[in-house]
Amino acid sequence: MSNNEEKFKKIISHAKEYGFVFQSSEIYDGLSAVYDYGQNGVEMKNNIKEYWWKSMVQYHENIVGVDSAIFMHPTIWKASGHVDAFSDPMIDNKDSKKRYRADVLVEDFIAKIEGKIQKEITKARKRFGESFDENQFKTTNPRVLANVNKIEDIKNRLYPAMDSDNLEDIKLLIEELGIACPISGSKNWTDVRQFNLMFSTQMGSLSEDANQIFLRPETAQGIFVNYLNIQKSGRMKIPFGIAQIGKAFRNEIVARQFIFRMKEFEQMEMQFFVRPGEELKWFEYWKNERIKWHLSLGIPEEKYRFHDHEKLAHYANAASDIEFDFPMGFKELEGIHSRTDFDLAAHQKFSGKKIQYFDPELNQSYVPFVVETSIGLDRTFLALFSHSYNEEVLEDGSMRVVMKLPPIIAPYKVAVLPLVKKDNLPEKAREIMDSLKYNYMCQYDEKDAIGRRYRRQDAIGTPYCITIDHQTLEDNTVTIRERDSMKQERIAIGKISGIIAERIND
Repeated sequence: MSNNEEKFKKIISHAKEYGFVFQSSEIYDGLSAVYDYGQNGVEMKNNIKEYWWKSMVQYHENIVGVDSAIFMHPTIWKASGHVDAFSDPMIDNKDSKKRYRADVLVEDFIAKIEGKIQKEITKARKRFGESFDENQFKTTNPRVLANVNKIEDIKNRLYPAMDSDNLEDIKLLIEELGIACPISGSKNWTDVRQFNLMFSTQMGSLSEDANQIFLRPETAQGIFVNYLNIQKSGRMKIPFGIAQIGKAFRNEIVARQFIFRMKEFEQMEMQFFVRPGEELKWFEYWKNERIKWHLSLGIPEEKYRFHDHEKLAHYANAASDIEFDFPMGFKELEGIHSRTDFDLAAHQKFSGKKIQYFDPELNQSYVPFVVETSIGLDRTFLALFSHSYNEEVLEDGSMRVVMKLPPIIAPYKVAVLPLVKKDNLPEKAREIMDSLKYNYMCQYDEKDAIGRRYRRQDAIGTPYCITIDHQTLEDNTVTIRERDSMKQERIAIGKISGIIAERIND
């Protein structure tokens, strides 16, 4: 098992042990790819939402919010293209009766070959020691070269077949590679079929031919269909944006990697409406703004990278992802897309309603173009959580697990700890707790030795611990301990709030 895999397992275990994330319906053996946020997870998640909302809505005069319903008229998904084109290529194993994403089976096969290459490199590094030149080895060793070429050949078959929807060739590739079902070991496959990812349900009040409705697979359409309402009622002038945080649902058959890909997840999206012809300027502007937002959380720049799309979705004329270096490698965290006028024009056509903006400066009406920023809330949670997880060996040889979360994101900002459970220290601690709790999420803890209590707070990422001791009763001072440095200093009770506020606002 690689170091990253080992770390990822520890992160998942830590998330459960300390009340951040639980498997949904766990007492009934769980529900695949669905998760619940525990008492610390929900605080952290709400803090991420608030940080995003403030930076997107509160700090911009020309961006407002909306909260659209999850149930929407079924024709919306026809107009958006989801009914006809929102699907994954699936294949069933006839013996195990298990269903897989065909492209993922092939990519897993590629990953095994990459593992073989890595084994050869590791063996050679041990053999040659410090004189080992990895680049030279990779370009000259016949076994490595053969595997590199094999991977290239597979990719040159898979991706064009995916792009052209050539399902027969994808099945042929699976058969030629001898890919077996991971559960049964059987190679007895059905044909590859497209499987729509939308969850559908029935709504009785709709007319008979339209009673099938869908759980929304994205939140963006709720913004587009409210464009006219918000533009008119808010007297919005272009350029302006509409932001939304909300749940979306995708029937992912192969959902894995913890909360990275789930069937029920949350998105934070902002659609920015602009003049036609100005969309690429705004696309660059929002790419720059969004990466600045990520870096403002204090995570190093090398953990992020842009991935510009060469193959664009049918609605886009420019697209870029902000990828994050998760424990399982660089993966998409946020998408910035120039969606042209595709969405509003499609809803204008399907609804029969005129969705236009009269531009007084140009003295003309037009369907606005849209630049989208769309970020996964659960993925942002995972990015911050995995980066913040640290195991530190201390001077005395003991180890602590500390969550070095940005203070503004941490579930609790301060823990109030009386040194002992007697001598009026708990009463004094409660008094301090009461003065802080209206401004900050605080936790009170009087159980166990003080060192143990510090460790518990480190494990959930609390930036400050306040310890009340016998000296507090004499001179109204307390010990304040900082999480990352473990530095302790004596301060007056009246200074506690100011110190915490300063650190959080940083």
